[in-house]
Amino acid sequence: MGVYLNNAATSWPKPRVVAESMANFILKAGANLARGSSSCRDIKTLDMVTDCRANIASLFGGYCDHDPRYVTFTSNVTEALNLVIKGFLRPGMTVLTSSMEHNAVMRPLRHLERDGVNLVVVQCDEKGYMHEEIFEDKLKKHMPDLVVLNHASNVCGTLQDLKALCRICRDKGVPIVVDAAQTAGHIPISVSENDIAALCFTGHKGLLGPQGIGGVVWRPDFADRVMPLIEGGTGSFSHEEIQPKRLPDKFEAGTPNLPGIAGLQAALLWADNEGRDKLAEKLNELGERLLKGLMHIDEVILYGPMNMKERLPVFALNVKGIDNAKLALDLDERWGIETRPGLHCAPRAHMTLGTFPEGALRVSIGPFNTKDDVDVLLDALSTLVRESRG
Repeated sequence: MGVYLNNAATSWPKPRVVAESMANFILKAGANLARGSSSCRDIKTLDMVTDCRANIASLFGGYCDHDPRYVTFTSNVTEALNLVIKGFLRPGMTVLTSSMEHNAVMRPLRHLERDGVNLVVVQCDEKGYMHEEIFEDKLKKHMPDLVVLNHASNVCGTLQDLKALCRICRDKGVPIVVDAAQTAGHIPISVSENDIAALCFTGHKGLLGPQGIGGVVWRPDFADRVMPLIEGGTGSFSHEEIQPKRLPDKFEAGTPNLPGIAGLQAALLWADNEGRDKLAEKLNELGERLLKGLMHIDEVILYGPMNMKERLPVFALNVKGIDNAKLALDLDERWGIETRPGLHCAPRAHMTLGTFPEGALRVSIGPFNTKDDVDVLLDALSTLVRESRG
């Protein structure tokens, strides 16, 4: 089977119940949402979707006593971010973001910049960290209409101090949108306690669900200010030819990914049963083991924070004298270790870390990895380093 260390791209393997729940929905349920006449199957589908919304709202400390209406499902976090960004920003507005963002943030912002939105990119330090005083100064200087930031880097795992950054935004009256692609399911986040306007998540990474499902957890007043990205049938208010303003209908035109929601719901319940604290502790222990091991290989250049308190177990590295693409190929072909080389859809982040344009090798740990997996990687890297010395 090999060693899978590409969990920042997508977690694998998934809990078995994820596939079973998706198959069960397709084979035994299958009714569309609010679009059928079979009351039994319709109700079961509606209950499943509502339960999943409620679980997401509860997990992320949603508003209105975890009201499931304020959870919108999308196909992934990229769609979620586009929905929020393009639905809120208008020509003449100013948006502030960081130099560590994924292209899921940077590309829609660059597109809107061409259309008259003012874009301010705040430089993070060489480890990918946003300093509070710099952030606050930029906020005072530019008075943005919106802030969009990731919670953790998809390249090097750097964790931002979300509470501090959200507090600064709240004090200045600026809504903040959080890209939680890498932290959702790994790091506790409270939307309501941090006054987050919109938290965008994906189901297929830390939440351990399938690909093709993600979403937004909204602050109600902010959701009212965002225009829908897609309009069409919602199975409700069918006598009207305009998009409903009520949530969740407002942002969910068309048939949703119901098998994906079934899989996500199963993953949420599985993680609750296993114990989220227990899963997080295991990830931290494996990350600590890998971090210490990498720091003891002289030719390895490691990027990001050098302690697990300030990072996820997502590591960007290079080995002196070996191209990161060649490194990834050797690890795969000789040891069956899957990683990811290159720029990771985040060129500005690599510029910040000093790894552009060559990029880096990314190694990312998931809850199904073991100490043996970490040791196999460290042994393989040590072997490649010895061979490169001649």
